[in-house]
Amino acid sequence: MADRAEELLPVEYFHVVFTLPDTFNTLALANRRIVYGVLFDAAAQTLLEVAANPKFMGARIGLMAILHTWGQNLSLHPHVHCVVPGGGLSSDGKWIPCRPGFFLPVRVLSKVFRGKFIDGLKHARGKGQLIGAEEDRRFGQLLNAAVKHDWVVYAKRPFGGPEQVLKYLARYTHRIAISNRRLVSVNDQTVTFNWKDYAHHNRPRSMTLDGGEFLRRFLMHAVPSGFMRIRHFGLLANRVRAGNLALCRSLLCAPPPADCPIVASTVCPVCQRGKMISGPNLDPMQLHQLLIRLDSS
Repeated sequence: MADRAEELLPVEYFHVVFTLPDTFNTLALANRRIVYGVLFDAAAQTLLEVAANPKFMGARIGLMAILHTWGQNLSLHPHVHCVVPGGGLSSDGKWIPCRPGFFLPVRVLSKVFRGKFIDGLKHARGKGQLIGAEEDRRFGQLLNAAVKHDWVVYAKRPFGGPEQVLKYLARYTHRIAISNRRLVSVNDQTVTFNWKDYAHHNRPRSMTLDGGEFLRRFLMHAVPSGFMRIRHFGLLANRVRAGNLALCRSLLCAPPPADCPIVASTVCPVCQRGKMISGPNLDPMQLHQLLIRLDSS
């Protein structure tokens, strides 16, 4: 949180979600590293390209993308959450803000995303990187089925401010497929957990699975060793992030990170790397309860 707080700008932030159609689920399970990598690149390049179009914003933007692969019932549901500052840099180095409360048109994003993902998949197949896509006819059928409907790109309401961005990142960047608080009961044969039925107005439900099926669903969401589930693109790409953020702050007349009240300045005395955030003193019972809540989230 402290690292991300240092990167926040005093602008509106937007949350855009790119979802992969379930048509590709079988292919994704057999080629997680490749398919999820193509998904990342397609989502990021879609945002960068559409934002750079003078018809929409005409600016170079930056974003952070986070991969999630699960639905509420632990089904496979690959999607990428993108956290994007509401503006970017023009070709001559000036700050261009987006329209208040509006980032980019989702219908345009959807069409561009579909094209970029399919192109990326074809490129990977051409290099012989896709398992189970060797036969031309079956691969063609897969793509034909995928392009028959619109792809889902969802722009959520803008974040309320930097504190809300941090709260979101703290909860979701390192989340796993299911948290402890959703577990209802576990015995030698079954696992019961709560889930929200999004297809029926977020109706709360419970599901009971036998142990083997629960483990199968859970392990579908284990990404390959070394795979980066959080990536930065554009102005926020790792190699250029520091310089670009300094330029953006200068153009926005924003204080440096050390002067920002969200950012802690005290180094952790234990690890000597993390930053301490001040807060009220807690007695041992309060601390114990806080740790339980953090673990559950």
